[in-house]
Amino acid sequence: MFCPNCGKEIGNQPVFCQFCGVRVAPVAPPPPPYDQPPYAQPYPPPPPRRFARSSMDKKIAGVCGGVARHFDVDPTLVRAIWLVCVLLYGIGLGVYIVLWIVMPMDTDVMMPPA
Repeated sequence: MFCPNCGKEIGNQPVFCQFCGVRVAPVAPPPPPYDQPPYAQPYPPPPPRRFARSSMDKKIAGVCGGVARHFDVDPTLVRAIWLVCVLLYGIGLGVYIVLWIVMPMDTDVMMPPA
């Protein structure tokens, strides 16, 4: 293959001419933006997260595990923040008990084999 700019032989499949620096490979057009079809939804949207107590990640009632899963944060961080709220302000214990009563237990999560 020869460079169309300088005419020197440059090899079989180069992208740039090593002598003059001109691009010799065809430029691929950029993909269309994701808000236009057919790329509007490349993957199905994730299922909505339910606000439910965790049956898998629980220490007392699964409230902190459920809150952590709902907001996609580390459960240890949620437990630490909850403990600070209980120790400093005292309101954390009341909120925990209310959420223990109000939040449903997640039943759609498969249990691991025993």
